[in-house]
Order: sequence, then structure tokens, then C-alpha cells
Amino acid sequence: MIYSEKVMDHFTNPRNVGEIADADGVGEVGNAKCGDIMKMYIKVDGGVISDVKFKTFGCGAAIATSSMATELIKGKTIDEALKLTNRAVVEALEGLPPAKLHCSVLAEQAMKSAIADYYKKQGIDPTPIIGDLGDCDDCQGCQ
Repeated sequence: MIYSEKVMDHFTNPRNVGEIADADGVGEVGNAKCGDIMKMYIKVDGGVISDVKFKTFGCGAAIATSSMATELIKGKTIDEALKLTNRAVVEALEGLPPAKLHCSVLAEQAMKSAIADYYKKQGIDPTPIIGDLGDCDDCQGCQ
């Protein structure tokens, strides 16, 4: 499997790794089929994601997509972050092998799950805003 230089960079030097102790929102997603588990923490100030961290247990593509997703939403408003798609993560990483596209779906879901948690803590039902996150149906297992 050949990865782009950007994927390798985000895998070997992941950005925003860790957790935020007093996070405003925490989202965790995973897929039992492939074993990838992503946890994302967000800090929100005035509607802007001022800090974001992640912890990922999974393959190199899972780590790279988590890292890139955090880079793409940091400093953005919640509305801007919610427009982030797994496709945008893949494009920012200059591509992923087809068998690894599910990792980008998980990264998008982890981010949306953290925002959903933020909304719940604000007393807002996130479902009409974010929709049903469901499971990653694209998982073909990590090889």
C-alpha cells in the first residue's frame, strides 16, 4: 500500500495528539471490524473551536486522518467545522488507498460526535443539526 507524503507526515508527526481535561465536547467512534477507535476533544470559545486534541488507536491512516481533521477544524466556527467531510480530509492528505477511506469517515464522525457532545452539554439536541452519526459502513478492515 502506498501512502502520500502528507499521510506519512501526519502519521509519523501527528498534530494535536492528547486530550483536553476540561473539554467542552468529547466524541468517540470506533469500528469493531477494523479495530480503529478515535476519540476527539474540543474546546469552544465564542462558537469557535479554540483547541482540539485526539487519541486514536488504529492503523497509520487512522492516525493521519485524525491528525488532519484536527488541523482542518482548529480555529474554525462550529458551523464551519460541521461542513468538514471525510472527502475534504482525504483531499488534504493528497489521497488514501481505497481500503483506507473508512478511516476518513471515522475522523469526520469523531469530530461530529465531539460537537454533538458539546451541544448536549449546552442543552441543545444535536440530532437536527448533525444528524444520525451511525456506524462506518465502509470499513473493509485494516490490512
